[in-house]
Amino acid sequence: MTTADMIKQLCEQMNISVSELARRIGQTPQNFSKKLKRETVTLDELKAIANTLDIKFVQAFILPDGDEIKTGNE
Repeated sequence: MTTADMIKQLCEQMNISVSELARRIGQTPQNFSKKLKRETVTLDELKAIANTLDIKFVQAFILPDGDEIKTGNE
């Protein structure tokens, strides 16, 4: 699943349009749509989406010993 697919599914489950999400994170729907098509959504934008929707976003490397290197809003 691509990042764009994840964002679209998130919008569906949160009952908002992608355009509304774009406005909530301070972007124009046109600009955000282009980012989704190009798969150029940044980590900071993913964090902004999570903060705006009051949900958790976690990105991590999980090492063989179980240690995790995480970024996100936890």
